[in-house]
Amino acid sequence: MDGATIVAKSLKSQGVDYAFGIVGIPVMEIAQAMMAEGIKYIGMRNEQSASYAAQAIGFLSGRPAVCLVVSGPGLVHALAGLANAKENCWPMIVLGGSSETRLENMGAFQEFPQVEACRLYTKYTVRPPNIEQIPFVVEKAVRTSIYGRPGPCYIDLPQDFIQGTASDVVFPPKCPDPPKSLADPSAILEAVGAIKAAKCPLVIVGKGAAYARAEKEVKELVEAHNLPFLPTPMGKGVIDDSHPQCVSAARSHALRSADVIVLIGGRLNWILHFGLPPRFLREVKIIQIDIAAEEIGNNVHGNATIPLVGHAGYISRQLSHALGTFTHPKGSPWLKVLGEKVAKAKATSNELYADTTVPMSYYRALHEVQTKLDSDKLVLVSEGANTMDIGRTVIGNKFPRTRIDAGSFGTMGVGLGFAIAAKIYDPSKLVVCLEGDSAFGFSGMELESAVRHQLGILFIVINNNGIYAGMDEESYNSTREDGDMTGLLPPTILTPNARYDLLAEALGAKGYFVTQPGAEFANAMEGALKVVSGLDGPVRPALLNVMISPTGQRKEQEFGWLTRSDEQEPTKSKL
Repeated sequence: MDGATIVAKSLKSQGVDYAFGIVGIPVMEIAQAMMAEGIKYIGMRNEQSASYAAQAIGFLSGRPAVCLVVSGPGLVHALAGLANAKENCWPMIVLGGSSETRLENMGAFQEFPQVEACRLYTKYTVRPPNIEQIPFVVEKAVRTSIYGRPGPCYIDLPQDFIQGTASDVVFPPKCPDPPKSLADPSAILEAVGAIKAAKCPLVIVGKGAAYARAEKEVKELVEAHNLPFLPTPMGKGVIDDSHPQCVSAARSHALRSADVIVLIGGRLNWILHFGLPPRFLREVKIIQIDIAAEEIGNNVHGNATIPLVGHAGYISRQLSHALGTFTHPKGSPWLKVLGEKVAKAKATSNELYADTTVPMSYYRALHEVQTKLDSDKLVLVSEGANTMDIGRTVIGNKFPRTRIDAGSFGTMGVGLGFAIAAKIYDPSKLVVCLEGDSAFGFSGMELESAVRHQLGILFIVINNNGIYAGMDEESYNSTREDGDMTGLLPPTILTPNARYDLLAEALGAKGYFVTQPGAEFANAMEGALKVVSGLDGPVRPALLNVMISPTGQRKEQEFGWLTRSDEQEPTKSKL
């Protein structure tokens, strides 16, 4: 049996169903062998996008997909995906072809220290010692990627291993799903005491709860004990965003006033402002539910945390059972104030949605999108600064694992790879890829990959002619007349009114150019939804190129982005 077939059989026996990549020397045979074994192979246009797609499968399914790359530059391109998967704690396996072992250190074609390069970005990096050991390292890579805190792994495959043969090959059985554990009972009792004593309790639902498929248990905890909650960006949908106990619209007030926080599958990193003042109370008690013990106490030390280490779902139910019949009082001042804040924020948003100014604002454009989407089928992929941040508040999620965005690493360029993976994983879903125009530029050629694989994905580019802010066409043309653009054009500016819709048409998708709210926008959305669902000819992608104001911004925020922790600190809860 040749090495490529051994690799493919090893992956299939471990439950790997999807692979994304770009073929070439020396991995062509592996792609062919994987397809022969029934693994779905999706050819991409860039290794970064392939690696992003593979890790999205890991988040959606809980089992790793493969990113297949050639040696040298191909592997280097995939390092971006390895880093992103590690920071987001998603399983993925990168298979990298490499030079023949007999040519090592001789300057072989695309020779590169691939094993050494990948160690920083992986949980497990290995080159099998021989062909016979390939099944062993594949099983270990799959197991390592999903056990404990999930993450990426790398397997280095020399050309002579891929093309060589072996006769005495043993394939280990499929590694089971990760074991699930409960928290220390004494820590549960401490957490119960803290929740019962809290005047201003809050549950924060992280993407770890979504990955753990803990939605049923988390919802039971929130509802049974009348606890207000808010999700992190990819924790959205673990409980329906429209749930009456969701206080996302009052996020800043909830965070800075809560005296006890139950943090489920989230980390106190930049997304949650490190758990520090002024965004959090100095004396807040944080009950941390996390799969990784080493995460406990990060940025908030000592007695500030109560560690509940284990499976998010199991521990949420364990905590709920221990709380018994306790419920936070329905008429508490805390819930009253939160309700008032939520209502005020929603009223402000409705005013922004009603604005008919042309060019459109972010809020009006995203509201136009939201009104036409079927939230029961929606999977929303989103990236691009304001498009992603504002879109998170405008477009709700009803179900878990239906929002994928730039994540913990804040990576731009992930969108099209994520969207392709989401549609491949569940073709019945309405996959919408919501992009800023700058973000779209990172991986826009993956439109061709979506067309080639007949994927009915709706791409929406919110086009403000720039990065953060753009320039209108008249000002842009005036600047061009003044001389050398390299010395005159602000660094945030992109080409005004770039026709991404025509690019989509050239690649075989259906394109729409949208400049007006109301009927024009609605007609474009309705037409695009018919295209992606196969109601207007064969299924294919569609792209809306939506022009908005080049100077549009988020509404005024109570705190600036990435608020410094040395600002004035609140000392007590303010109802």
